[in-house]
Amino acid sequence: MPAGTLYRGREGMWSWVAHRVTGVLIFFFLFVHVLDTALVRVSPEAYDTVVATYKTPIVALLEYGLVAAILFHALNGLRVIAVDFWIKGARYQKQMLWTVVALWVVLMIGAIYPVLGHAARELFGS
Repeated sequence: MPAGTLYRGREGMWSWVAHRVTGVLIFFFLFVHVLDTALVRVSPEAYDTVVATYKTPIVALLEYGLVAAILFHALNGLRVIAVDFWIKGARYQKQMLWTVVALWVVLMIGAIYPVLGHAARELFGS
């Protein structure tokens, strides 16, 4: 890698990228959510049709992805706060990142049934 370049390809850079990507994904979800909620004022029938599409297994997978994005963004945001405001934060940023990833994985495993249970019952029966 040439000397003087900013990109290092290490954990800190990947967490920075993931934090930005999850933030943009959450923003677009909120944008769509505001639009579909506003639809109830324009046409309640169209709103009901849109909400009915949200009960499909594909959307359940998208919801699981949304949970993953929000959870990573929140946990990594706490890590960023610790790095910025804790005097030893920069020294331990890599360990904190791996702690965030481990906690994220555990919580995502725990979220499988609550988020995807309905879709599994719809696909495979009760």
